Amino acid sequence: MIDASPRAKLLDAAIDRIAHHGGADRSLRALAADLGTSHRMLIYHFGSKEGLLTAVAREVEARQRAALAGLDPAEFWRRLTDEDLRANEKLFFQLYGRALGGTPGTAEFLDGVIDNWLGPIEARLARLGVPEADRSAHARLGLAVARGLLLDLVTTGDREAVDAAMEKFLAMYENP
Repeated sequence: MIDASPRAKLLDAAIDRIAHHGGADRSLRALAADLGTSHRMLIYHFGSKEGLLTAVAREVEARQRAALAGLDPAEFWRRLTDEDLRANEKLFFQLYGRALGGTPGTAEFLDGVIDNWLGPIEARLARLGVPEADRSAHARLGLAVARGLLLDLVTTGDREAVDAAMEKFLAMYENP
């Protein structure tokens, strides 16, 4: 943890708590108790329960984008499908649905949810030799495939099937 501010410490604790125990369905007071703080401190730092959950999802996404640069696509997929991320991935999809449905306090979640990934994916595609003219479309396709398969995984738990599907998808990039 680089940022040792109280907000950063609470955010790290919330990420860890949700990763190991879930929490999107818990009240703000219950989440605060789980984190060893008060609901007033969570409101001060995050504005609301939705603000806290949005911050958690956005930080987990930021960490995954940072990891993308240093891993090959198959390694990155294994990282994304690691059991330790399952609760955070479920939270991601819950928040996505809430934000699209207009749940108060969740609109910020949609900011950059697509665009923040396109640059890093396009950079990875460049290293894989995908022609520049094709990278934008391939980046959106790759993001859609990965998110669709992650949604499948959190819904069905069928790791073998989603891994097989991703393997087929990644094979298309072995000889671009």
